[in-house]
Amino acid sequence: MGRPTGFIEIQRRGQPARPPLERIHDWSEAHPRLGEDELAEQGARCMDCGVPWCHTGVLISGMASGCPINNLIPEWNDLVYRGQWREASIRLHRTNNFPEFTGRVCPAPCEGSCTVGLNGDPVTIKTIEQEIADRAWEEGWITPNPPLTRTGKRVAVIGSGPAGLSAADQLNRAGHLVTVFERAGRIGGLLMYGIPNMKLDKDVVSRRVRLMEEEGVEFRTAVTVGADIAVDELQAEYDAVVLATGATVARDLAVPGRELGGIHLAMSYLRGNTRRLLDGGADAEAPIDAAGKDVIVIGGGDTGTDCVGTAIRQGAKSVRQLELLGRPPLQRAPNNPWPEWPKVYKLDYGQEEAEALWGEDPRRYSTTTRRFIGRKEHVTGIEISDLSWQTGPDGKVAMREVPGTAQVLPADLVLLALGFLGPEPVLLKAFECELDPRGNVRTDADKMTTVPGVFAAGDCSRGQSLVVWAIKEGRAAAEGVDRYLSRS
Repeated sequence: MGRPTGFIEIQRRGQPARPPLERIHDWSEAHPRLGEDELAEQGARCMDCGVPWCHTGVLISGMASGCPINNLIPEWNDLVYRGQWREASIRLHRTNNFPEFTGRVCPAPCEGSCTVGLNGDPVTIKTIEQEIADRAWEEGWITPNPPLTRTGKRVAVIGSGPAGLSAADQLNRAGHLVTVFERAGRIGGLLMYGIPNMKLDKDVVSRRVRLMEEEGVEFRTAVTVGADIAVDELQAEYDAVVLATGATVARDLAVPGRELGGIHLAMSYLRGNTRRLLDGGADAEAPIDAAGKDVIVIGGGDTGTDCVGTAIRQGAKSVRQLELLGRPPLQRAPNNPWPEWPKVYKLDYGQEEAEALWGEDPRRYSTTTRRFIGRKEHVTGIEISDLSWQTGPDGKVAMREVPGTAQVLPADLVLLALGFLGPEPVLLKAFECELDPRGNVRTDADKMTTVPGVFAAGDCSRGQSLVVWAIKEGRAAAEGVDRYLSRS
């Protein structure tokens, strides 16, 4: 702890952002970088707590508290304060395979549990993390480092999202021969196709993939396991398999009019737009265009925000976002104490851009969808009504429609951002993996499924979660595979 009174003397400087009305005209990342002196000052705000909750990585009330991959945050904060950037990079990479990803897309549960945040603004951990990672690449500190020896054991990883990539990276470092199978045309999974370019530039993903290739990881794209290569053939060729297929079965909305044209799942919309940016939409899935349309996004969270930001950049006529829950308070509620994730009101980048364009936050809270309205088999509007949340005698909170509040909003394009139910079942049935009650792959403490030699990591076993949890799951699965292979 280089400056014991830093958290008192220095005010938080958040991550800067380009003006909303400037950035909506391109697909470039929205955040310019802070200078070295400013970042050193921000690092000095870290208290190096005796019990640093920022890297605990536990679940409290069902939400992440602290960094799930246990980043050594106080250590690299202090190193940045002292100007020892290379040492900070070494420390950061000890726990995080891909800090250039998490520094951009993680919602920063570390900041939500920062002790400085008890009575003030937390340390700008996420901004410092991204700068450490970006500087390490620019300075040439990150170079191919293939293992000195090989075990001769072969491992297949199915899926190239953050869980699959982290598992492959760790297994390759252990000396195993790793092949990653991806059914899409590019490596990266959610990182490549599910997160828009203005949050995570695809060159950042491709750069890491090239490094892993140079270190010995083999990537095979446009290969669907179970179709292009049989499951039994794969198991015969490889000593272990890691399933990292994600939770890609989206939650739908079963209300009258759902069959109308112009109503799409959010991930189909985001994937199509990214493919159009990367290769002109030459993929099988045609891009969905919001240009000149009244757009309704149903559902909040990161995916809903990404739909808002994407629709604005495509030239939408208007964008509204419907939230089932009520508007969060401006400050922590009494039932949401530190170090829980703070459930407070904030404008994310998409809502900030909509407000700059149309003068108000596009979100409408405590709202339910009653039906879709259409003409000539295409959606033209959405009937909604207000909700009230009431606590019953049993203490459970239930929602009820407020009588007399029904109204129709114009809609040419509706995007359903309602989360995900679990992994696609076809491949799991082919492997004969047992599922848990939620429909996810059942695994043991080593992340091995009920099928010997077959492991699972990320959203397909955990359920829909954060990129940082997926990285942790991939690392845990790699440890389990390594132990399994050492016994075989």
